[in-house]
Amino acid sequence: MSSASARPEGEPVIRTIAMPADTNPNGDIFGGWLMAQMDLAGGSAALRRARGRVATVAVDSMSFHHAVHVGDEVSLYATIISVGRTSIRVFIEAWRRGRDGEVDKVTSATFVFVAIGADGRPRPVDPE
Repeated sequence: MSSASARPEGEPVIRTIAMPADTNPNGDIFGGWLMAQMDLAGGSAALRRARGRVATVAVDSMSFHHAVHVGDEVSLYATIISVGRTSIRVFIEAWRRGRDGEVDKVTSATFVFVAIGADGRPRPVDPE
Protein backbone atom coordinates (compact mmCIF):
# COMPACT_ATOMS: atom_id res chain seq x y z
CA MET A 1 0.00 0.00 0.00
CA SER A 2 1.43 3.35 -0.99
CA SER A 3 1.71 6.16 1.53
CA ALA A 4 2.54 8.77 -1.11
CA SER A 5 -0.25 11.16 -0.08
CA ALA A 6 1.26 11.50 3.42
CA ARG A 7 4.75 12.13 2.05
CA PRO A 8 6.59 15.04 3.69
CA GLU A 9 6.70 18.39 1.94
CA GLY A 10 9.92 19.78 0.56
CA GLU A 11 12.99 18.16 -0.86
CA PRO A 12 14.84 15.33 0.85
CA VAL A 13 18.12 16.18 2.54
CA ILE A 14 19.57 12.90 1.24
CA ARG A 15 18.46 10.56 -1.51
CA THR A 16 20.40 7.32 -1.95
CA ILE A 17 20.04 3.81 -3.31
CA ALA A 18 20.17 0.76 -1.02
CA MET A 19 23.01 -1.43 -2.28
CA PRO A 20 24.00 -5.08 -1.75
CA ALA A 21 26.86 -4.02 0.54
CA ASP A 22 24.22 -2.60 2.94
CA THR A 23 22.61 -5.99 3.60
CA ASN A 24 22.82 -8.71 6.20
CA PRO A 25 23.45 -12.37 5.24
CA ASN A 26 19.73 -12.78 4.46
CA GLY A 27 19.83 -9.99 1.88
CA ASP A 28 17.82 -7.50 3.97
CA ILE A 29 19.00 -3.91 4.39
CA PHE A 30 20.51 -3.39 7.86
CA GLY A 31 18.49 -1.14 10.15
CA GLY A 32 21.82 0.30 11.28
CA TRP A 33 22.58 1.41 7.71
CA LEU A 34 19.25 3.25 7.58
CA MET A 35 19.86 4.81 10.99
CA ALA A 36 23.28 6.02 9.81
CA GLN A 37 21.65 7.65 6.76
CA MET A 38 19.14 9.35 9.08
CA ASP A 39 21.99 10.60 11.28
CA LEU A 40 23.72 12.07 8.23
CA ALA A 41 20.51 13.84 7.13
CA GLY A 42 19.81 15.21 10.60
CA GLY A 43 23.42 16.23 11.08
CA SER A 44 23.34 18.14 7.81
CA ALA A 45 20.24 20.09 8.87
CA ALA A 46 21.65 20.72 12.37
CA LEU A 47 25.03 21.81 10.98
CA ARG A 48 23.36 24.45 8.79
CA ARG A 49 21.24 25.71 11.69
CA ALA A 50 24.18 25.74 14.15
CA ARG A 51 26.47 27.26 11.52
CA GLY A 52 29.19 24.83 12.49
CA ARG A 53 30.13 21.48 13.89
CA VAL A 54 27.51 19.34 15.68
CA ALA A 55 27.52 15.96 17.38
CA THR A 56 24.67 13.48 17.80
CA VAL A 57 23.84 13.04 21.49
CA ALA A 58 20.49 11.21 21.46
CA VAL A 59 17.95 9.42 19.29
CA ASP A 60 14.41 8.59 20.36
CA SER A 61 12.94 5.17 19.62
CA MET A 62 12.53 3.85 16.08
CA SER A 63 10.11 1.32 14.67
CA PHE A 64 10.50 -0.03 11.16
CA HIS A 65 7.19 -0.12 9.25
CA HIS A 66 8.43 -1.38 5.87
CA ALA A 67 11.48 -3.25 4.66
CA VAL A 68 14.04 -1.58 2.43
CA HIS A 69 15.28 -3.78 -0.39
CA VAL A 70 18.39 -3.67 -2.55
CA GLY A 71 17.76 -1.18 -5.34
CA ASP A 72 15.16 0.87 -3.42
CA GLU A 73 15.56 4.63 -3.53
CA VAL A 74 15.72 5.91 0.06
CA SER A 75 14.80 9.56 0.72
CA LEU A 76 15.46 11.23 4.07
CA TYR A 77 13.59 14.33 5.18
CA ALA A 78 14.77 16.44 8.12
CA THR A 79 12.79 19.11 9.97
CA ILE A 80 14.20 21.15 12.85
CA ILE A 81 11.60 21.01 15.61
CA SER A 82 13.35 22.95 18.37
CA VAL A 83 16.54 24.80 19.22
CA GLY A 84 17.85 25.05 22.76
CA ARG A 85 20.87 26.89 24.14
CA THR A 86 23.34 24.33 22.72
CA SER A 87 21.08 21.66 21.25
CA ILE A 88 18.99 21.16 18.12
CA ARG A 89 16.18 18.58 17.84
CA VAL A 90 15.62 17.28 14.32
CA PHE A 91 12.71 15.07 13.22
CA ILE A 92 13.79 12.72 10.43
CA GLU A 93 11.63 10.55 8.21
CA ALA A 94 12.93 7.79 5.93
CA TRP A 95 10.90 6.87 2.85
CA ARG A 96 11.50 4.17 0.23
CA ARG A 97 10.51 4.00 -3.41
CA GLY A 98 10.56 0.46 -4.72
CA ARG A 99 11.21 -0.63 -8.28
CA ASP A 100 7.44 -0.92 -8.71
CA GLY A 101 7.06 2.80 -7.89
CA GLU A 102 5.41 2.20 -4.52
CA VAL A 103 6.36 4.83 -1.93
CA ASP A 104 6.26 3.96 1.77
CA LYS A 105 7.38 5.56 4.99
CA VAL A 106 9.97 3.23 6.50
CA THR A 107 10.64 4.87 9.87
CA SER A 108 11.06 8.17 11.69
CA ALA A 109 12.86 9.41 14.78
CA THR A 110 13.91 12.57 16.55
CA PHE A 111 17.66 13.07 16.75
CA VAL A 112 19.27 15.53 19.17
CA PHE A 113 22.48 17.29 18.15
CA VAL A 114 24.71 19.58 20.20
CA ALA A 115 26.71 22.42 18.66
CA ILE A 116 30.42 21.89 19.24
CA GLY A 117 33.05 24.61 19.52
CA ALA A 118 36.67 24.56 18.39
CA ASP A 119 37.61 23.20 21.83
CA GLY A 120 35.33 20.18 21.33
CA ARG A 121 32.88 21.34 24.02
CA PRO A 122 29.23 22.37 23.62
CA ARG A 123 28.75 25.94 22.42
CA PRO A 124 25.65 28.14 22.23
CA VAL A 125 23.55 28.04 19.06
CA ASP A 126 22.84 31.52 17.69
CA PRO A 127 19.13 32.34 18.08
CA GLU A 128 17.31 33.06 14.83
